[in-house]
Amino acid sequence: MKTMTFQASLAAAVMLAAAWLATPVSAQTQTPPSAATQQAAQPPVVSPAAAPSATAPAASTATAPAPAKPEAASGIAPAMKELSPWVMFMSADVIVKAVMIGLAFASLMTWTVFIAKSIELSVASTRLRSALKKIAETRSLAEAQMAVGAKEGILSSFLAAALREARMSAGLSSDAGIKERAASSFSEIVRAEARRIRIGMGVLATVGSTSPFVGLFGTVWGIMNSFIGISKSQTTNLAVVAPGIAEALLATAIGLVAAIPAVIIYNHFSRVTKGYLELVNRASGAAGRLLSRDLDRSHGSVHSRAAE
Repeated sequence: MKTMTFQASLAAAVMLAAAWLATPVSAQTQTPPSAATQQAAQPPVVSPAAAPSATAPAASTATAPAPAKPEAASGIAPAMKELSPWVMFMSADVIVKAVMIGLAFASLMTWTVFIAKSIELSVASTRLRSALKKIAETRSLAEAQMAVGAKEGILSSFLAAALREARMSAGLSSDAGIKERAASSFSEIVRAEARRIRIGMGVLATVGSTSPFVGLFGTVWGIMNSFIGISKSQTTNLAVVAPGIAEALLATAIGLVAAIPAVIIYNHFSRVTKGYLELVNRASGAAGRLLSRDLDRSHGSVHSRAAE
């Protein structure tokens, strides 16, 4: 009886020990979820190489942008356009281009006249002042002509005209007639010199008075074409309208660039020319005084010989 109880107790103890030892092992060795279960639970990880091909259809169907409207495209294109003067000139209408080229040529003529007339007036005024200083102490036409020399100049023309009139009027007793005819010759020389020195002034006057109106014509023509383009595009977007209006206004700007310097240069040369013509009149007066001295001297020698 005791043996059976002992065996039963021993068997119960062995079972308890086995149960105690088996509990931690089962906890530690509990099987983790299978790979299939993990893959099912976790979101699929797509490799970078396969991402475009795998997700392209879904992305294209989900986030495909709506097609752009023609108005938007037409509004963006001019905004990205570079509006430099050269680009505006190349984009302008044929009539506006012709106006711009004509105004640029007029401006070139203005500055050419300015450079040429500045050199001409400076050289002529310097030579005439120098010649007037040379004859300031001379006593006769012949002596003055030797002092000036055979160079081309307005004073040489006055002296030559006075000597020619004195030679052609030799033997005449009327000194007043000789002086009157010499003064008439001097007036013709002065008028001829005034016409010569004013060459080119007409170009400045024409450019200064007409260039703004020519530029305005180009602007009106360009704006008219811009409004026609607005009606065709059926949009009032400023990015669409601005390039055409800028091209048209460029014609007015070039017209002002040509006209303003022309007016200023014309006024400048009017003052300089007036000062040069005053020097010419001084030279005419100097030649007339020398002629008068020669006539008085010749009459004085005749009277002295007659008295002897």
